[in-house]
This record gives sequence, C-alpha cells and structure tokens, in this order.
Amino acid sequence: MITRMSSLFLRTLREDPADAEVPSHKLLVRAGYVRRVAPGGYSWLPLGLRVLRNVERVVREEMDAIGAQEIQFPALLPKEPYEATNRWTEYGPNLFRLKDRKGADYLLGPTHEELFALTVKGEYSSYKDYPVTLYQVQTKYRDEARPRAGILRGREFVMKDSYSFDLTDEGLAESYQRHREAYIRIFDRLGLDYVIVSATSGAMGGSASEEFLAVAETGEDTFVRSTESDYAANVEAVTTPAPAEQPVEDKPAAQVHHTPGTPTIGTLVDFLNQAGLGRTFTAADALKNVLVKTQRPGEEDWTLLAIGVPGDREVDLKRLEAAVAPAEVAMLEEADFARNPFLVKGYIGPGALQANGVRYLVDPRVVRGTAWVTGADKADHHVVDLVVGRDFTPDGVIDVAEVREGDPSPDGRGVLVAARGIEIGHIFQLGRKYSDAFSLDALGPDSKPIRITMGSYGIGVSRLVAVLAEQSHDERGLVWPRNVAPYDVHLVVAGKDETLLAGGEKLAGELTAAGLDVLLDDRKASPGVKFADAELVGVPTIVVVGRGLANGVVEVKDRRSGERVEVPLDGVVAHLTDLVKG
Repeated sequence: MITRMSSLFLRTLREDPADAEVPSHKLLVRAGYVRRVAPGGYSWLPLGLRVLRNVERVVREEMDAIGAQEIQFPALLPKEPYEATNRWTEYGPNLFRLKDRKGADYLLGPTHEELFALTVKGEYSSYKDYPVTLYQVQTKYRDEARPRAGILRGREFVMKDSYSFDLTDEGLAESYQRHREAYIRIFDRLGLDYVIVSATSGAMGGSASEEFLAVAETGEDTFVRSTESDYAANVEAVTTPAPAEQPVEDKPAAQVHHTPGTPTIGTLVDFLNQAGLGRTFTAADALKNVLVKTQRPGEEDWTLLAIGVPGDREVDLKRLEAAVAPAEVAMLEEADFARNPFLVKGYIGPGALQANGVRYLVDPRVVRGTAWVTGADKADHHVVDLVVGRDFTPDGVIDVAEVREGDPSPDGRGVLVAARGIEIGHIFQLGRKYSDAFSLDALGPDSKPIRITMGSYGIGVSRLVAVLAEQSHDERGLVWPRNVAPYDVHLVVAGKDETLLAGGEKLAGELTAAGLDVLLDDRKASPGVKFADAELVGVPTIVVVGRGLANGVVEVKDRRSGERVEVPLDGVVAHLTDLVKG
C-alpha cells in the first residue's frame, strides 16, 4: 500500500517549538513525529509510531533470539506487592499513586520486578522449570520532577524490561552475559554510537550493574574512560583509589591558628601561605567539611550528614544522591545552621561534628596518618596538622567527590577523560532481593527449596527514538538509519504536471510491489516545500520524479551523504531494491 502525503496525518513546522532544548525534541516535533500533550507526555503521530514500532521490532527479535518469552502486565498495579519490597515508600514522589472507587491504593507501574517475581512464583515450583527469562515492551510511568527534552525524559515512556530467573549464581551470570550480548547486537543494529560503563544499582539493588550510554553532548549522564585501558564508568560508579595508610607517630602536633577572614578554601590557602609557617599550602592540603541533610523514604525528619573531601574537590551531588539512595538529600539552609549553633559556617571541623553525634564520612583519600588543615569549630580559626587516626576517626568512607579529567584510572592504567551520554540500557544482577521478598523458591531434586536468583535488564525503547534523532540529524532535518526509518523511499513528485504525477504514481506502485515501503509526496505544493519536508522527515533515500522523467530518468538522493545520481526508469526498481535490502 502506498502512503500518500496528501492524505497522511502530518503537519510539518518551520519553527522550533518554544520549549525545545535539544535537537531531537525540535526535529521530532517539527517533522510531525510527536506532539506534546502535557509536561512529560507526548502523542505518537503516524510517522513517529512507525519508527517506534521499528525499534521495538529490533528489540523483540534479539530478545527472542536468546530464548526470552514475551508477556504483558497491566500498567495499573496494586499497592501490596510494592509494599512487600518497600518500594511503595522508597520511590517517594516519583510514583503516580491513585485510589479506586473503593479506596484501595494503586500505582502506575514505574517498573515491574515485583509482578514478574510473583508471576513466576505462581506458575513454577520445580527446579526442572528453570531457568526462564521473560520480558515485556510496555508503557511505564514516573512522576519526573523536571520532565525535559521531549521524549528523552518524560513521565510516560515505553520500556523493554526483562527478567531472568536462575537456580544458581553461576546461572545468573550466564543469563546476564546473554543479555549483555543481545544488547550489543540491538544497539549495533540500530547504528548507535554507544559505550558500556560500570554503573550503580541504586534503588534496584543487586550487585553487577552496567549501563549502555549513547554518546551525546546533550546527555544528562557523565561518564569517564581511561586513556590506556577499556575502563569506563558512569561518574556515580567511579571508585577512587585510596592511598596507602601512613604512620601517625612522626606527624607534628595539631595546632590551632587564628585565621581571620578565611571562610573559603581559597582565602584559607592565601592566608596560610603568608603566615610564615615554613611550608607552602595548596587547596589539596585542606579538609573541606560539607554539611547536607538526608531523609529516608517514609520518614518526616531530616538527619544531618557531614562529608569530608580534599579542599580542591567539590561534592558531586549526583554521586551523593546515588550513594545515599533511596534517601533524599538536600543542602543545609540557614534555618538548619540556626538550629545547630555548633556548626560554624566556614570553620567546621571533625571535633564538633562527632561531639554532637553528626555522622561524619570522608573521601577515600582521607586515610589514616594523613594530616589536614581544617576548621577548628570556632569563627576565624583553623587547625593545622590534624591527623586521621590520631586526632580524629571518621565514621566511614563515602566516595562522592567530583571526578575530574586527568584523575588516575581506578584500574591503575592511564588517566580519565570525560564525555556526556544518554542512558539507553541498564542491566543488573539483582540476586535475591525480590525472590527473598516473595519467598520465590523451586523445589530441588533433594526436595529442599532453592531460592531463585534474578537479573533485571531494561531498554528505553521510546527514548531510543529520540537518541537516534540526536545522533542522526543535520541542519536540514532528521536522517534515520535505514532499519528504523518510517519508510524505505520518499518519492517526491517535483511539479504539478499530470504527467509527472502519473509517473510518480506508477513508480510508487512498482516499488511497493517489489516490497518497499514508499512515502509518495503527491501534494499540490511547490517543489521547494516538498524538498524541505523530505529532508526534514529524514527517510534515508529520496527519489525525485521531475524534469528528467521526459528523458526516462529519475534522481535518487542519499539523505545522509547528499549524493545524487540519475537512474534510468527501467532500472530504478532494481537499483532501489538493492539499495534498501542489500
């Protein structure tokens, strides 16, 4: 069947939408693929839905190829399974919650670990039933505080989530590897530029965790790579190598100094270097104590938390949020300092923190035997040569300082370089978090129960459409990879002459009969408008039926390279079939 633009439900726009920040958002709206309904909510119009279905097809083919079986859960879910895993509380404001007419609590599913575990528990009971892998392609709902970038970060999105169920940890490792290889095939088939990085599991739980990030300057995720190895990690998952501990006996005694007007690291370093103390100080010699407050899901009170980092570093909020998840974290406000007068802004030290029961965690570089300049808990005073393990002992370690280009790679090979990316897939070895919550067991050959171990594997299917647009566009519009494009050929009739239209109709019919999907621009619009729309829509092959038709030729244009060739009419079907299916 030929799709004619004269009847296609499509309206292209010449101007970018006012709320669009990134190329994919601008172009998908301008080209008529999606339309905004509400913040974080978009309708898929015919062109967009075709691309989405093509992406889904690639995902399904590779999931089926590893033996995964597709099922479908409802999006409207009861509260009870999520209470059993505490995620009804842990998800906090990110959950869409509602009540039915009888007052029962429900949610719109953000993810479905609980339902998968309960379903397998209800159907399988013997070790002979395992292993099994199930998946679905389904709409998810998360109440994003700041939905942005069109379909890149919405409140409603399509996701492929799959779950493996194994009898042993070794079986889980094999299932994880199969998924990892399937994801590589999926993203390779889609033609994406991506990296695989170590990641944190966050509220999902589990051990091994990797993210697939599409490389994009507009991405929200920062990742780092080593210059001399294959090490790569999301910044939240970077581990800072701790230096060797040092003896404490040979360190000079700690001394408090009057340091007027030095509430910042910069002013402190300048003062000390002019104080005649016999040595040169840098920001890295200071121990900066950052105060935040945390609140666990379901709790009303906030708890103070102090973090000590080298003075040449800042606390990375995203790393901190990942480290304390599922708790929320916020910086202190003036009212918090007023309620805790022992916190002397600009001069906070370990002494007052620990004397007042504030949990004090330090950067991995702050090891036993290292000496620091830090606050003396008195305005305009600092202590020099405060030694870890002699003068104070932190409550633990937290790795949340900023990661910078040039830092040593955690694997000891090379240094780190940073880039931006968009998360397109995430795989976890969940272990037994959810099977423990629901007592998901299989009866073993000795009639003893075996606790099942799970893996969880997600792909942002609708997000992939936006990611493809981010990576495949130019100044004129979208440039879809062939295997996800809405059509194989965009056939433009460049003129209003009936002979040209008849020639275009005939060629479109022949191409359709040859098995190609054809978008025929048969509108009574000017050639300039048609050419602009063809480049905006982004079908990879544009065929122009114009003045050359009188000489028995049509023009075939490659949307990506811009290359144009004239092809005889009697050979164009074979030419295009080879091009599309070759």
